[in-house]
Amino acid sequence: MQYLVSVINDSSDLATDEEDAAIDVFNQRLQAEGHWVFAGGLGGPDMATVIDNRGAESVVTDGPFVETKEWIVGFWIVEAPDLDAALKLAAEGSKACNRKIEVRPFL
Repeated sequence: MQYLVSVINDSSDLATDEEDAAIDVFNQRLQAEGHWVFAGGLGGPDMATVIDNRGAESVVTDGPFVETKEWIVGFWIVEAPDLDAALKLAAEGSKACNRKIEVRPFL
């Protein structure tokens, strides 16, 4: 089963050199153990664009979908046999990147 593991932050600070190194080690482990599907970092909310094409015309708005004090700054998509295994991986990812993590299964 695949899970979205979102990295949550409350500042625009990028990862420190130490955090980057720990993330690299974690990524290598995910790959070596067959959990890796895809991962990436995201631009901050100030770089977001929202598109709403539900009406007669498309509306494009600069900025994030919701105003919040925390936002997703990166993610992993991992393969895990069950939620418990995904949560264990997420806990290790949280330690590596020094950020909060949210886990959601793909349905």
